[in-house]
Amino acid sequence: MKRFLHTLFLIIFSINLHSQSQEKNLKSFEAIEINSKEIILDGKLDEPFWKNIIGINDFLMQEPIEGGKPTENTIIKIAYDENYLYIGAILYDSNPEGIKAFKMRKDAPLNTDDRFMWILDTYLDGRNAYFFEINPRGLMGDGLLTIGQGRSLNKDWDGIWRPWTYIGDFGWSTEIKIPFHTLNFDPKISTWGINFQRTVRRKNEEILWSGHKRNQGLYRPQDAGRLTGLSNISQGLGLEVVGYTKGEGSKVQNNLGEGYDKNGNIDGGLDINYNITTGLKASVTINTDFAETEVDERQINLTRFPIRFPEKRDFFLEGANIYRFAPSSGVYPYFSRKIGLQSGNPIPILYGGRIIGKIGKVEVAAQQVKTRETDFVNSEDFSVIRLKQNFLKESSIGVLYTRRHTNKGNEFKPPLPDRNTLGIDLTLNTSAFLKNQNLQFQAFAVIHNPNTLNEIRNNIWDRSTRGLRFNFPNDPWSGSLSYREFGVSYDPAVGFSRRNSFRRVEPRIRFSPILEKSSVIRELQWEISFENLMSLQWKKLTQNIRLSPISIRFESGDEISYQIIRNFERLEYNFNILGNDSIIIPIGDYTNWSHQIEFETANYRKVVYEIELNVEGFWSGNRTEYQNNLIFRPFPGINLSLGYNHSNVNLKEGKFKANLIRFLGDFDFTPFISFSSNIQYDDISKQIGMNNRFKYTITPGSDIYFVYNHNWIDNSGKYKTSSILGASKITYTHRF
Repeated sequence: MKRFLHTLFLIIFSINLHSQSQEKNLKSFEAIEINSKEIILDGKLDEPFWKNIIGINDFLMQEPIEGGKPTENTIIKIAYDENYLYIGAILYDSNPEGIKAFKMRKDAPLNTDDRFMWILDTYLDGRNAYFFEINPRGLMGDGLLTIGQGRSLNKDWDGIWRPWTYIGDFGWSTEIKIPFHTLNFDPKISTWGINFQRTVRRKNEEILWSGHKRNQGLYRPQDAGRLTGLSNISQGLGLEVVGYTKGEGSKVQNNLGEGYDKNGNIDGGLDINYNITTGLKASVTINTDFAETEVDERQINLTRFPIRFPEKRDFFLEGANIYRFAPSSGVYPYFSRKIGLQSGNPIPILYGGRIIGKIGKVEVAAQQVKTRETDFVNSEDFSVIRLKQNFLKESSIGVLYTRRHTNKGNEFKPPLPDRNTLGIDLTLNTSAFLKNQNLQFQAFAVIHNPNTLNEIRNNIWDRSTRGLRFNFPNDPWSGSLSYREFGVSYDPAVGFSRRNSFRRVEPRIRFSPILEKSSVIRELQWEISFENLMSLQWKKLTQNIRLSPISIRFESGDEISYQIIRNFERLEYNFNILGNDSIIIPIGDYTNWSHQIEFETANYRKVVYEIELNVEGFWSGNRTEYQNNLIFRPFPGINLSLGYNHSNVNLKEGKFKANLIRFLGDFDFTPFISFSSNIQYDDISKQIGMNNRFKYTITPGSDIYFVYNHNWIDNSGKYKTSSILGASKITYTHRF
């Protein structure tokens, strides 16, 4: 293995040196310095200085015809002053009535709308970039982009910036104002990486300024063009103060179920952020609160293993791109939901501190958080450190360390020691394999000390995981091969592990050609994968053979796919499938076949329907499952979604049905005023949950929230309130 890795490193190293010596002919254009008094931001590029900027319009298609001439013209212009970057864009459209713009809520997915996207690689390293997107109605989306295996876009980063848009008989246009103090950059560098992409949704047409090939694109900063001419720009003092005030009242059913505990309080907190250097930001948070955070999407879990829910709390989302460890390898030595949450319930955070950014070619992220003691849990301290050293053009090596300390843990029986986890991951990437193909390699290893003194006899192999992954992410051919091992007692204290005590091999190959000459079909796809999961003694535990005989994406945007799966499961312990001892799946070997059909109408329509039908053998019997989702968009800004998931399970050990109903209503009056209602019910937990949230953005970074949550539970055939929560919260951001 050592000789093999050494050979692979030399291959990647030589390819990277070759690609550096033969630098591509990159596109570039110059930003023009202006006097900020000259600009009136309204989405119309009618100020005199805009007319004096030639701009760029040399876009090429990525789809439907790679390298083809766009059907609609696009012109981009850029100006700046000491404090702001201004982007002006005219997006001509021969049929303005056909422009799609349903959404206005910040960071809402724009797979429904016409859109304009761009990235800023402010360090010109081809590894990281700021991502921005808008639609014709001024929706704002942003995030942090990191190269890696698969798309790595953290859209939970919130920058302070603003677009103005205008729709006219020519198409639509926009003026965008980005404060330099919302970005980290090196003021000594006058050239940034930049790229643009436009989507004409009704035509499913994607056009790019730079990197138009299908294995390139906007999400690869190494394929971006160059923005030149930036000088004398300022980040200000680099000091940001974010304060909040919250009023909250709750009524929760007590443990006896005979009454309610009522509580109300007024609280506040403070976050202070400071740029230590142009690339390194320090933050302190005091009495952190997440009252405005959206609820988790409910799921019915009929598997033996836990579900990993996504992080939604702002404090833990910033820097999430740096914390990512061996992405696409399915290992999570750091999982932020282990901090301040227990079984989905919040644990108050007293204070925390963090450092995020870059020191030269080293990416740095570190945080220290202390939680409050409650009636149910002790106070705890959490430490996380992530360092990633970049080398060559696209490669890196990183280390991750976490520590979890429980206050008075030595008084537990048995005593609870400090729990430490250490991980290392290596990434070797190149986009010059076979001249212009992407090739990626990844290896990782994680180890932790015993979580309890009873585990002291477990060896290092038992408390660790390791693996490697090859990836060939290209079009029309792509594929991957991965291998990983998880020790029998692997359980990182600040991480997530869905399953341990196994060895797993998974090869995958896909062929997805675009039919450029077809007026009906846009893309076909065939895929086959083989997952072979064995015990540490090489005994077969799980085996999945997945075959996608056909997947079709039509020119209209509609999609249909069919998949066949052969599944083998060796059950080594009785499985309480519903968690209430009503149905127990006995120990044994189970082999079953599954057939899945998915159909989805094009997202740009006012009425969208999605269905997934799964007919399969299931343990000792069979299961029929279908998932439906109906979306209705009667007017711009109103998006209504009704989902219904149904499982009908028929086993030798018993029968049951599982149903999940979810309603989501988004009412976006402007990009800065929105109301959402989320109602969920499932007949396994027999609970109804309702979450309502009103948000008013005074200015980007300063918001008012009103939240009302109400939960009911089935009590002997009659639904009874289990909890009510009402909260209002005001946040204010000031930057110096």
